[in-house]
Amino acid sequence: MWPLARRSRKMTRLLFLTQSLSSNPKPISHSHTYYNYSVSRSFHNSISHLSLAFLYPIRSPAIRAFCSKPSSAVGVGSLPSMTEDISYLTQREAAEIDEILMGPLGFSVDQLMELAGLSVATSIAEVYKPSKHNRVLAICGPGNNGGDGLVAARHLHHFGYKPSVCYPKRTAKPLYTGLVTQLESLSVPFISVEDLPLDLSKDFDIIVDAMFGFSFHGSPRPPFDNLIQKLVCINNYDQTHQKSSAIVSIDIPSGWHVEGDGGAEGIKPDMLVSLTAPKLCAKKFFGPHHFLGGRFVPPSIADKYKLRLPPYPGTSMCVRIGRPAQVDISALRENYISPEFLEEQVEADPFDQFRKWFDDVVAAGLREPNAMALSTASKNGKPSSRMVLLKGFDKNGFVWYTNYESRKAHELSENPHASLLFHWDGLNRQVRVEGSVEKVSDEESDQYFHSRPRGSQIGAIVSKQSTVVPGRHVLYDQYKELEEKFSDGNIIPKPKNWGGYRLKPELFEFWQGQKSRLHDRLQYSPKEINGQQVWKIERLAP
Repeated sequence: MWPLARRSRKMTRLLFLTQSLSSNPKPISHSHTYYNYSVSRSFHNSISHLSLAFLYPIRSPAIRAFCSKPSSAVGVGSLPSMTEDISYLTQREAAEIDEILMGPLGFSVDQLMELAGLSVATSIAEVYKPSKHNRVLAICGPGNNGGDGLVAARHLHHFGYKPSVCYPKRTAKPLYTGLVTQLESLSVPFISVEDLPLDLSKDFDIIVDAMFGFSFHGSPRPPFDNLIQKLVCINNYDQTHQKSSAIVSIDIPSGWHVEGDGGAEGIKPDMLVSLTAPKLCAKKFFGPHHFLGGRFVPPSIADKYKLRLPPYPGTSMCVRIGRPAQVDISALRENYISPEFLEEQVEADPFDQFRKWFDDVVAAGLREPNAMALSTASKNGKPSSRMVLLKGFDKNGFVWYTNYESRKAHELSENPHASLLFHWDGLNRQVRVEGSVEKVSDEESDQYFHSRPRGSQIGAIVSKQSTVVPGRHVLYDQYKELEEKFSDGNIIPKPKNWGGYRLKPELFEFWQGQKSRLHDRLQYSPKEINGQQVWKIERLAP
């Protein structure tokens, strides 16, 4: 048996002591802030090196980049159900919180800018996949909103997009010249205003509006007045149902007033990425995608201003505000890009091929690579499926463990045949295995049971799988009772109705996603040649 290693991830929790805020909170209209560097930057002339690792708390044990189960954020209440429940900031409140962040809390400009730009890039990646929206133009202003756009462009390059930058009024300070140098080192092109096409939609799939932030006053000056009009024209194309670029505004749509809107002739972005907290003008945003980014609000500020914001999921740098836009399910599809999967490249033995692909998944760091859909059927042919975890495999078959009185166990007792399906989305791969099923030996089940964490052993005793329970509290009460019973550290006996199954493969299919739905499908089926069983490899039509 080739056991699946259980890898434990240690989480390092770092405690930071910050100066408490002594002043009493002022009544606010449920609002919050994004940092206005122009207010506080004057007393931060020296720029410290960025250290991202400790800037936001890790609250959930399930760590997964960009998407994970929701977790509570420090100083933030439960997830609001409607956009109206979110805190919104006035211009004064936003500036005041900036002063606190950049003063007693010790944040530097480059730290906040890096987090803001990363938040924008991850928000874009949540909605606009690089396979379909690859060409990005970041239009950057002379201030810190423009700096956020430069940082976002760098991250988008590393995410697989092809960004270009229009940066007509460059700031000569080291922070900004450094960002330009970083982009130039990645061969990200800079385009002058004069060289921009009249119709941006012909050359770009996404326009990042990073011209002006919440501290902007007055009317835009050249060349930004004309650039804003170019974005307004994109809105007009969209109204006539012509193909148009998606506009993503950072914190404030350029030209809007922080406490108002852009009027009938202003930019109407498809996505708004509010930073730290939405500003009052975000109430006038009616586009399909509103995200919150800038995950650096410490509890002292959240408590002082009584902020009500959605919790960030897992380790994500962004979180959606409000309900997602309605989606045409029939239009959801991915055009897979994968290496060819050819007959002459595969292993002759499907077990060896499976191990090769499984090792690839583990090396790629995909979450729960051993998760598989187990499908069974009753004696009458009524099917059922569920996700279980593979716990070992070798030439004798694939092993998992469960309760012998569960629905799947009853179906397997009536009809000892099943199929397994592994779906490894990150590599565009699937493996389907069909075969007969038998129980593993009591010794094998007992050995695995006692290798599990004690909490999982107790859970297996508590759960009368597939039976009706009056409420979750019943499970908790029984668990606590058994936890106390076995607190002396003695061996926990394996329940008689718990153990393993082994599926003995009779057919394998390896699937590799390809462009235009022309997927690779290679099937292994047993064949007898000269009294010996070999595996026959055949290509199936996608």
